[in-house]
Amino acid sequence: MNLRARVSFVGAGPGDPELVTLKALRRLREADVVIHDRLVPAALLGDAPPGAEVIDAGKAPGRHCLAQSEINWLLVDRARRRGRVVRLKGGDPAVFGRLAEEVDAVRSAGVPFEIVPGVTAATAAAARAGISLTERGAASMVVFATATDHNGSVVSGLDWGLLARAEGTLAFYMGVRALETVTASLTVLGRDAREPAILVERVGGPGERIIAGRLGEIAAAARAAGAESPAVLIVGPTVRVGGPEMAPHTPPTLGSGPAKPGRSSMAGVVHVS
Repeated sequence: MNLRARVSFVGAGPGDPELVTLKALRRLREADVVIHDRLVPAALLGDAPPGAEVIDAGKAPGRHCLAQSEINWLLVDRARRRGRVVRLKGGDPAVFGRLAEEVDAVRSAGVPFEIVPGVTAATAAAARAGISLTERGAASMVVFATATDHNGSVVSGLDWGLLARAEGTLAFYMGVRALETVTASLTVLGRDAREPAILVERVGGPGERIIAGRLGEIAAAARAAGAESPAVLIVGPTVRVGGPEMAPHTPPTLGSGPAKPGRSSMAGVVHVS
């Protein structure tokens, strides 16, 4: 085995290349091999050393570049033969990133590894929308859930009754294809259809857009607006639809410091009346 063998599972953040940690950037710059996901900011790959092998392992709904078993094999093989491997994952690798499967493969092979956390899509989406996921006296709990499984099917194991009753903020990942099911399941089981909700597309990346409305209406609004993955649905009392934080408010331009008057990197805020 190569004496430098190590696999670093690195969170690349949601889309803005500046939302990575210093450690993540350092690991990327010293990598011998980079195996990256589809949603990784393209600009980050430019920080890999000139001689590094860069492998696209990206997955998309209905399309698989590499099977999971192939990715597991690559992690072990390249660490043993080349040395320092960076497994670059969008968001935070430990949040719906298939981290456990890959860690098991590396650990079983006796290859040293580490996990470098990243900014997950839900917290980035809330930040871009100018809202908090928690609020004293209103939301003391945050739930991260995935709306679809690895095959793109609606997750059958979610306790919808529990989610409907939860007095806090709900954040659903990978939810565009199952948006009607998610919202209907929550409202049928008692969650208020008038509760504020936002769907944030392409968080932190080009074409970012916020669709804002009410829980009972957000699915129809998203469909009418042509919403596409990746997107995060956030529902809860801290999402104040129609307030100043939901107005087109010229957020900072991604990757370029403070915003200039009259310019915005946010594609738009779509409101449901």
